[in-house]
Amino acid sequence: MMTMTYKTILTEIEGNIAIIRLNRPKALNALSHELMGELVEALNEFDRDDKIRVIILTGSDRAFAAGADIKEMADENTVSIMLKDQFATWDRVRHTKKPIIAAVAGYALGGGCELAMTCDIIIAAESAQFGQPEISIGVIPGAGGTQRLTRAVGKYKAMEMILTGRPITAGEALRAGLVNKVVANEVLLDEAKALAEEIAKKSPIAVRLAKEAILKVFDTSISEGLEFERKNFYMLFSSEDQKEGMKAFIEKRPAAFTGR
Repeated sequence: MMTMTYKTILTEIEGNIAIIRLNRPKALNALSHELMGELVEALNEFDRDDKIRVIILTGSDRAFAAGADIKEMADENTVSIMLKDQFATWDRVRHTKKPIIAAVAGYALGGGCELAMTCDIIIAAESAQFGQPEISIGVIPGAGGTQRLTRAVGKYKAMEMILTGRPITAGEALRAGLVNKVVANEVLLDEAKALAEEIAKKSPIAVRLAKEAILKVFDTSISEGLEFERKNFYMLFSSEDQKEGMKAFIEKRPAAFTGR
């Protein structure tokens, strides 16, 4: 196991899986500029490491992330906050090539909910609460909440959540299609690791191109998306993993993928 040192996050590596834990306990993991910068730095590092195949992002038992750091924003004006371009950091999270699993316990509110939705899969503990309460402090979601939440739960549920600011429970999030699975708090990380290990056994090249193709759904028409998917499908027939995967299937044995 290897660790890297940061001020506001903790990182570790277990086999082919990297784990990033948000670590501002006194602020319920509020997403300060420093934390977001360190998160992006860690994601970039793991994205470049060929040994890492899946990334897990988690917080504490009390909070995945309770939102943005309001103290950093309270005195901003339109020009100053625009010039800071803080959402460029969020775009870098979104462009991580390897799959990210969010393991969410406790509060995932505001920016915390948006950060979870930026990930590719969400596993929720029974204690998890998801919400976009920005309306209660006179603003609206700014890191993708109006867009990703609506795509996940539909117009009517998103309207209710965003216009009232009320959070929903893990069970409600599951029924609404916001999360993949709800598990007991004490097994949250174990469940995320088990899923990550399953994905890590697959061809890294195929996983990367599959993620790209799925995300393309949100940026293109169906015809453009199908063309993108098809090109990625054809591209994989130049990989050693494709040859190994199909040969292993025919020979009725587990495939040994190398990422080439």
